Amino acid sequence: MSAHGALLVAGGTVLLAIALVLVRALLGPTVYDRILAVNALGTKTVILVAILSFTSGRPEFLDVALLYTLINFVVTIAILKYKEIGRLG
Repeated sequence: MSAHGALLVAGGTVLLAIALVLVRALLGPTVYDRILAVNALGTKTVILVAILSFTSGRPEFLDVALLYTLINFVVTIAILKYKEIGRLG
C-alpha cells in the first residue's frame, strides 16, 4: 500500500470514529457522556486536521490543530465546572 493510500485509510477511519462519537453525543444517556463525546469529537477533528496537513503539505495547519486542541480542552473543563458548580467564577 502506498503512503497516499495509507493516509486515505487513516482519514476514513477517523471519519468513522467521528461518526460513532457523534452518535454517542446525540444519544447520551447522561450529560457527562455527551460532554466527553464532544471532547472526543474535538480530538478526532484535530487528528483529521493533522492528516490533512500532512497530505496537503501545509504544516501551518498543525498550528491550527494545536490551537483547536487548547480551545477544546479549556471549553470542556469550563463546561464540566459549570455543570458541577453552576457558575464559572
